[in-house]
Amino acid sequence: MAKGHRSQIKRERNENNREKRPSAKVSYARMSVQKASLVLDAIRGKDVETALGILTYSPRYASSVIKKLLESAVANAENNNGMSKNNLYVAECYAGRASTMKRIQPRAQGRAYRILKRNSHITIVLDEK
Repeated sequence: MAKGHRSQIKRERNENNREKRPSAKVSYARMSVQKASLVLDAIRGKDVETALGILTYSPRYASSVIKKLLESAVANAENNNGMSKNNLYVAECYAGRASTMKRIQPRAQGRAYRILKRNSHITIVLDEK
């Protein structure tokens, strides 16, 4: 049987299982998962400098949001983990579905069509080469 209080045991277990790689996450980004994934696929596996270059010159709206997120992840790596920006690459990047806003579009003869304004949670995880 384990020693200590239940909360202490959970705290120790979570400490051992915590992710050590630097990451950044944006919640409820106002874009669909499909549109964010197109940009994320372009930077997955690339080093940070190349990924920032791709995001800077990409014409999509999602690239500006993801560029800001990538810069935040790099800052987390430098400040919290003491890693060098030159050795970092994008190990994982993914977008998940968030809540959807439902809106109504009036149509002819008193009908109403539903408009779905989709949101997403975007995560970027970096790692050293």
